[in-house]
Amino acid sequence: MSDDRFARYSRQVRFASIGKAGQERLAASRALVVGCGALGSMIASHLVRAGVGFTRIVDRDFLELSNLQRQTLYTEADVASGFPKAICAEKHLREINSEVEIEAVVADIVPSNIEQLARNCDVVVDGTDNFETRMLINDVCVKLGIAWVYGGCLGAEGQSMTILPGESPCLRCVMPEPPDAGSSPTCDAAGILGTIIGVIASLQASEAIKILSGNRSAVSKKWTIIDLWDSDVRQLRLDAFGDRSQCPCCGKREFPWLSGERASYSAVLCGRNSVQLSFPGSAGINLAAMAERLRSVGEVSQNKFLVRLKVGDYQITLFADGRAVVSGTEEIAEARSVYAQYIGS
Repeated sequence: MSDDRFARYSRQVRFASIGKAGQERLAASRALVVGCGALGSMIASHLVRAGVGFTRIVDRDFLELSNLQRQTLYTEADVASGFPKAICAEKHLREINSEVEIEAVVADIVPSNIEQLARNCDVVVDGTDNFETRMLINDVCVKLGIAWVYGGCLGAEGQSMTILPGESPCLRCVMPEPPDAGSSPTCDAAGILGTIIGVIASLQASEAIKILSGNRSAVSKKWTIIDLWDSDVRQLRLDAFGDRSQCPCCGKREFPWLSGERASYSAVLCGRNSVQLSFPGSAGINLAAMAERLRSVGEVSQNKFLVRLKVGDYQITLFADGRAVVSGTEEIAEARSVYAQYIGS
């Protein structure tokens, strides 16, 4: 990296633990950010601003006005555009730093694509909102030996921990099974304070920067839980979670989420009164043809990434990869019925 390029990152380079050598490593590194909502968009912004050479952002969703309270990368114009989050994020990130490579992928992370998306990346950072996807990330990162950083927020509380496969406990060491559906509060019920996003995203990005800059020994060995409302910080030592050799994932190398054995293909979207429907093996959708077919059914809008149908109390958003988001219900059976009625079985 030339002295001129170091100038952009001069304040970071002056931080002794990074220096010029660490900045060179950042420039040569590759990161995958899974989910580009509240946490993911802020994480991606931190990584791009820090000079990470390649950042791939993957997100399945589009923007709504209620996102702007905590998803600080986006604007009202992005909501009005109807474009997917990943595309809007890519645009803003390129405006922040034109010297690094940014790749936006509009897709749901599923067993059939995650290995390809994660391979050749040096770190994976979690910006998701559900434990099934986190278990899938854990499976692929343990299998491929890629470090990853978990994070999550609800209410005023957030938590984060870093998993170094082969060195530290994995997510299944700490949480052998994801919470049962309906057993945990959601952002619909508990709400979410926008400021906790900034705290947890900064923790996650800092951990990723440690890894990518060659400072692996500085990575936290604790599970950190922060409650901003009660001004409380708790930390649990990860080495307290038993014998890793007995873990089904990192000990016995069983990957049921990656194999598809534990995968589900429908999901209630937190805080959205919406259900995502996915169809494994789908050949995808011709969006232009679908838009034309649906014009006689209801109000249709479209862009090159999606087609949206408003009919009755429902809104159905169709993506080129075959996925659909049915808004107006949180019942999976009802969403499937609405999809079948207006789109087909």
